[in-house]
Amino acid sequence: MKPNLFPLILLLSLFLVFTVSCKNETKKPAMSSKPFFKLSLAQWSFHREFRENDVSPYEFAKMASNLGFDGLEYVSQLYTDVMESEDKASAIKVFIDKNNDLASQYNIKNVLIMIDGEGDLSTSDSQERKQAIENHKAWINAASKMGCSAVRLNLHGEKEESAWIKNSVESLNILSAFAEPLNINVIVENHGGKSSNASLLMKVINQVSYSNCGTLPDFGNFCMSEDWGSLKDNKCNNPYDPYLGVSEMLPRAFGLSAKSYEFDENGDETILDYYKLLSIVKKAGYNGFIGVEYEGDRLSEKQGIIATKKLLEKAASSI
Repeated sequence: MKPNLFPLILLLSLFLVFTVSCKNETKKPAMSSKPFFKLSLAQWSFHREFRENDVSPYEFAKMASNLGFDGLEYVSQLYTDVMESEDKASAIKVFIDKNNDLASQYNIKNVLIMIDGEGDLSTSDSQERKQAIENHKAWINAASKMGCSAVRLNLHGEKEESAWIKNSVESLNILSAFAEPLNINVIVENHGGKSSNASLLMKVINQVSYSNCGTLPDFGNFCMSEDWGSLKDNKCNNPYDPYLGVSEMLPRAFGLSAKSYEFDENGDETILDYYKLLSIVKKAGYNGFIGVEYEGDRLSEKQGIIATKKLLEKAASSI
């Protein structure tokens, strides 16, 4: 009686199919879904929600978490309960406690505080500058108590170049010395005027005596003739090359701001080449937080934030 070989042949065939399939799978390159940086959300991206639609700025952690962000970048001027308070010290304490609780609730990291409306750090009026420095110290303390890594400040004011450099360096030295034991980096954004001239800004940064003083390169704020540096609508008549500017600022960068305005049908930014920008960032070895900061008009704030986040992830996966 001949043995029935069919079960044996079937098992052998299945074994061969499984083996070949496994070998083919091992040939596929491993793809990582995560970019080389971490993603935070700049609160300014929702400024119309907070200012025009009566949404509380304390909803920020929930809003950022719902969109899949890992970090929070606060904007001081959006907290009118602090900025307009007669007892600012107490108001800032409430700000700290509330936001710490919310960040913990939504398991999201406090990254930095963007300080606005607290005085001119570059002015030649010594009393005005002294008050501005003291105002900024309160937010540096807040950032430390919230576990942030940095505060972002602005350098505006003085029109004469040499005075602007001198005054800015003096203010940054004082604030960096104050922030150093608190483990806070003091970082300057290219934000219009002289600060959007990256080579000039780096003359300031490189004269500061403290290593915790650095930059926050913003992809889009390189218009030297605009108050806040926006390249929106390609209407700037005195732009600084954004790719050169980001390159010059990166060696001292403690953060990055991914500014966006409008998008084409492919989801690419219409003014800024994100592929080129992220290639510069990656080549420089930066792998910290990049903050999404949408400032467009055609999409809603939420849609613009999502579009910017998707573009960052798409561009990162291609370089």
